[in-house]
Amino acid sequence: MRKNGPLLALSLGLVTVGGALSLLVQTNFGRVHIEDVRFPGPDGIIQNARLFVPDGITEENPAPGIVAIHGYINTHETQAGFAIEFARRGYVVLAVDQTGHGYSDPPSGANGFGGPPALEFLRTLGVVDPENVGLEGHSMGGWAVQAAAAAQPNGYRSIVLQGASVSARGDTSNGSAPLRNTSVVFSRFDEFSRSMWGVPIPTDIVGTERLKGFFGTEEDVVPGRIYGSIENGDARILHQPAVTHPGDHLSRAAIGHAVDWFQQTLDGGNDLPPSHQIWYWKEIGTLLALVGLVFLLLAVGGMLLETPWFEDLKGDPGRPKPAEGVGWWVAAAAFALLPVLTLFPFKDLASRIGLSSSTLFPQSITNQVVTWTTLVGLLSLVLFVFWHVTTNRKRGATVASYGLTPDNGVEWGRIGKSFLLALIIVSVGHLVAQVSAILFKSDFRFWVFAVRPLDSLHARIALSYAVPFIGFFLILSAILHGQLRRSGLTVPRETAVNLGLLVSGFVGLLVVQYLPLFLGGTMTVPSEPLWTIISFQFLPIMTIVALITTFFFRRTGMVYVGGFVCGLLVTWIVVASQATHVAM
Repeated sequence: MRKNGPLLALSLGLVTVGGALSLLVQTNFGRVHIEDVRFPGPDGIIQNARLFVPDGITEENPAPGIVAIHGYINTHETQAGFAIEFARRGYVVLAVDQTGHGYSDPPSGANGFGGPPALEFLRTLGVVDPENVGLEGHSMGGWAVQAAAAAQPNGYRSIVLQGASVSARGDTSNGSAPLRNTSVVFSRFDEFSRSMWGVPIPTDIVGTERLKGFFGTEEDVVPGRIYGSIENGDARILHQPAVTHPGDHLSRAAIGHAVDWFQQTLDGGNDLPPSHQIWYWKEIGTLLALVGLVFLLLAVGGMLLETPWFEDLKGDPGRPKPAEGVGWWVAAAAFALLPVLTLFPFKDLASRIGLSSSTLFPQSITNQVVTWTTLVGLLSLVLFVFWHVTTNRKRGATVASYGLTPDNGVEWGRIGKSFLLALIIVSVGHLVAQVSAILFKSDFRFWVFAVRPLDSLHARIALSYAVPFIGFFLILSAILHGQLRRSGLTVPRETAVNLGLLVSGFVGLLVVQYLPLFLGGTMTVPSEPLWTIISFQFLPIMTIVALITTFFFRRTGMVYVGGFVCGLLVTWIVVASQATHVAM
């Protein structure tokens, strides 16, 4: 146990320091009070949110209020950069989990995506001036705040649509009230320009009839110019920061534009310049905590393997019998490229094979991920078995050569004990995540990738998805540490090789998609903006998988502990971060 002590201390130190930094930034170093709140909407749907109240704001001294709502398959913490900067300028902020997202009740999309109930709740707070409210929404959160504006046309003063288009509610063609003072922040490399504004190149939205009609002009809209009048409530402005759709969350410019608009359109607050920002220190803090969590899983697993109960799982990896020469490079290329080349076509098969959202499998995106990983796993297994039977068995390879059994055959008790060890490791990690969330009011994350505690609903949902994820990572581990294992590598070098095998395909996919977009064109496959963005999350996931599988394979000589830990961990990560589409 002693040799794992320093790693445990480092992991807990990173979790503590990162969490404390996150809390300090969220509270503006003690000058903003934050608390998690829940409020009811129609049909008894309860929504979760984080409330930011600056010092000195009371019912006797109310402040302007802002509702901030995230986009699809995110949570209120994705909007933390906006919420932190709004609160620092004296605004009361309600950062909301959309319905079916985070800890809000499902289904996703209910009650106007949660926008109308959020606005109604904010305006009932005694610390908020109900006649002095702003709305800010990113992506699908833009739909949510427009639904709120339609529900209460006189319940807000101004609105920021961040990475969103103007819905039918945003104009008067259907008889609805026009949006009040509106800032449209649509980035120069936004992946959704085609679906939101009808043009393939994001910067071309300035000439769309939709935007020109909303701005009340027959000429192309000029970014940075105010159209209409703030005093009359019909002001319009467009900004186009040089980032992508999810990049709005990491953009000082995008956040600054939102801050500036509310400073112009809401009464009260303070005059802290929009450029004076600190939110990124929270991102650094939660990233440190995320790294600490990964180290914690390794440290706890290493310590448990030294205990009398689990020490019989320890063992040295057998002599490798991998593919050799050109064959290894062919197998490596297939391993890296197969998941990437099948991602877009395979994920669409979920609905075709009947895996639509249901009470058993209630998350649409998770269903697509499971369909894709299951089919990739089965194809990989067929190729692996074919290679073994036709080639490697002749070289004397057995299933023991791939870390699947010891030399004396299958030991089901050993496999069962490996699963128990993995369950304890992941449970300890989850407990630390829960404690950190309570103490520091944040999850473990960077940008759009997050590891957040499961509530009772998501824990129940996770049971439905755990088996296929575990099966996939067991197959992946057997191939990685069997067919692709190299001889004579140190642990760091083997980890680096495995990391390259696991992430290189996804890096290539992102380069292929984004390079033409950044050069002024469109993505190579422009019909897949959502899943291109989702692909970013496979980079940290597969990095974690490389660390965990290599660590435990070298400690046990078998693929089971690492495969089970990865299967349980990825189930936790995916289910906790996805939208739930069926009422539970």
